[in-house]
Amino acid sequence: MQRWSGGTMNVIENSPFTKKLSAFATLSEDELAVLERLHQRRRTFAAGSDLVHQGQPEQAAYILAAGWACSYKIQQEGTRQIVDFQIPGDFLGLRSVLLRTSDHSIEPIVEIEAAEVLADDLLEVFASTPRLAAAILWAASRDEAMVVEHLVGLGRRDADARMAHFLLELGARLALVGMGSKTGYTCPLTQYHLADALGLTAVHVNRVLRQLREAGLVTFRDGQVTFDNFDRLVALAEFDPGYLDQAGPILK
Repeated sequence: MQRWSGGTMNVIENSPFTKKLSAFATLSEDELAVLERLHQRRRTFAAGSDLVHQGQPEQAAYILAAGWACSYKIQQEGTRQIVDFQIPGDFLGLRSVLLRTSDHSIEPIVEIEAAEVLADDLLEVFASTPRLAAAILWAASRDEAMVVEHLVGLGRRDADARMAHFLLELGARLALVGMGSKTGYTCPLTQYHLADALGLTAVHVNRVLRQLREAGLVTFRDGQVTFDNFDRLVALAEFDPGYLDQAGPILK
């Protein structure tokens, strides 16, 4: 077994990606060493400049270490649909590595730091560390479950419940990587981001947020989401976090 210095071990053990995967598997020192190698090619990207383009071939994936990004598709008439937001610990463009072309674009919302992961890197992980490969597959499956939940929200929830569910889901995701709690979290999203993600206009987003605030449920102001009454907000959204699968590791 490879032995690490305490400082290096602490860095990778406390990284958002490790915290996220640890919800599925208790990782060994050897598996942590593999994760450390995946983080070696670190890059920074400016806000608003796509790092993956829809239709781009042979694209690398990235592990988001700091900052927020969004995945989106542009329709022919120019409108944008945000598919999901990525937070620290998430993979960016994982499908783009395994498919021939990227089926979506990825834009940093703020300046981000990310580790570049090539297809050969992933294939080596899959071949050499099956438990870690299973954890990455779990993360991808969890992302798919969130997309399904978003489709339900767009098709069946009214605007208040849709917004409440979205803010609660973000809070649960951030809590997993140590960046949120039942009291709230820091959030760099604008009302235009929320509009493009939730199928609303920016004016409607503003109205819904005001209604939720005046009802004493949640306040989103100056980049901070504050849960004023967490339990009532959960009831409004009918939020069941089971699809996020954060109950604890399956692989010990």
